[in-house]
Amino acid sequence: MKVYIVGTGMNGKNTLTKKAEKAIDEAELLIGAERMLLPFQSMGKELFTSYIPQDIADKLGSCSYGTAAVLMSGDCGFFSGARKLLPLLGAHDVRVISGISSVSYFCSRLGITYEDMKFVSLHGKKSNIAVNVRLNERCFFLLGGDVTAADVCRALCSFGLSDVTVHIGAELGYDTEAITSEKAREFVDSTPVGLAVMITENTSALKHIPSAMSDDSFHRGNVPMTKAEVRCIAVSRLGIHTDSVVWDVGCGTGSLSVEAAFRCPDGTVFAFDKNPKAVGLTAENARLHGCDNIIVREGSCPEVLEDAAAPDAVFIGGSSGELNRIFDAIYAKNPAADIVVTAVSLETLNDAVSSFERFGAAAEISQISVARTKKLGTHTMLQAQNPVFIISGRLS
Repeated sequence: MKVYIVGTGMNGKNTLTKKAEKAIDEAELLIGAERMLLPFQSMGKELFTSYIPQDIADKLGSCSYGTAAVLMSGDCGFFSGARKLLPLLGAHDVRVISGISSVSYFCSRLGITYEDMKFVSLHGKKSNIAVNVRLNERCFFLLGGDVTAADVCRALCSFGLSDVTVHIGAELGYDTEAITSEKAREFVDSTPVGLAVMITENTSALKHIPSAMSDDSFHRGNVPMTKAEVRCIAVSRLGIHTDSVVWDVGCGTGSLSVEAAFRCPDGTVFAFDKNPKAVGLTAENARLHGCDNIIVREGSCPEVLEDAAAPDAVFIGGSSGELNRIFDAIYAKNPAADIVVTAVSLETLNDAVSSFERFGAAAEISQISVARTKKLGTHTMLQAQNPVFIISGRLS
């Protein structure tokens, strides 16, 4: 069967391309969500209502039509159901017809470009909002499910981004289309609308990924902190990707969690500590730096690690003598995770090396000694910091 996967644009009718119109006219069977099929009910074709890929594939496999068209909103290449449907249609002659995406339509209505924009889908999740706005001057958010524009604005305000400009586009392409622009703080109590997208503009966005952030940029309390120079090396050895899952075991103030979070704006950092003061400080520093992709959990390791998502990278800054059991927990989740352990004592160094060796892994060991300047009267002196061992590797 010839199967067209058609991007129908904004409202399924007025923004159709000529090529899309031709494919729909040719098709004997039209498939899509109810609102996708609504404009074509009077065409005398069979209509099958579904947006579930497997149901669509089953329908196409069970009918005897020569041509069918699966209607997708917007553009098939932009957060579309076409991605999951295509692998199921190997037995058919499939042709994808692109449509006008919500981002191109909305940006044209606002009169702005989108080549430098960060695209974020919030279908099925509520985090990774503030951190992306912190790192990008412009972000496009595809809202969906239970996440509303007001939810996004409340998240921005909670993480110190209430002055960010927000553009909300509702019911784009329909007669009820509404576009509003204001600061994030003005939308926190707004009434949820139907189909909506959002663009943020943050003129104070970071121009770089922070590294070796000043210790003074974090709230400290009386909780241990991984200092800037050590943190810089430790983070670099973790090999964090933009969508990585990172564990920070013994997170302390959360300084490493924050630097890791900036490197995985589409991922998650799980920060663990048994000290409630450390848990509170980490959450506080996550808010201070706009990192809503940090999830903080209080509890003893390795027990608290059991329900966490499998890590791609693990930093162990404090183990309370449980390194072996922590390594066992990591291995059970992902033996290929990058692991970095810091130690200030020879005993912890020995335990870390032994933990790697139990799995037949060779650890890379560095020792860093840092001296910082300190003003004494008219003179500048060097003040030595405690030497730190950095032990890194992976278990398989």
